[in-house]
Amino acid sequence: VQLQASGGGLVQAGGSLRLSCVAAGRTFSTYDMGWFRQAPGKEREFVAAISWDGGRTYSADSVKGRFTISRDNARNTVYLQMNTLKPEDTAVYHCAAVKVAGQKFVNALDAWGRGTQVTVSS
Repeated sequence: VQLQASGGGLVQAGGSLRLSCVAAGRTFSTYDMGWFRQAPGKEREFVAAISWDGGRTYSADSVKGRFTISRDNARNTVYLQMNTLKPEDTAVYHCAAVKVAGQKFVNALDAWGRGTQVTVSS
């Protein structure tokens, strides 16, 4: 599955953005999908995940109540609606197929598509 994220940009604190990630490949609908982010000088961290059918979602505590993950399997697309953005949300955001390993979500395919930069100004 090849993945390409888009929708990032520069926004003021308190603002909103909607990220999209389009997958190339017929098997998108069989994968649980997730979003991760990496800020400068920091390790990549999990943001949110959604089951293959969209029935279950999970979010990191840092974004709970502000970010919402969703998917449209007919469009091979997963979304991340980000509201009430904070400067600490500034990072490059990537989507990936996910699995659970060691009680945390990890990239299931060990490949990262092109991310999208989100910058939140204070």
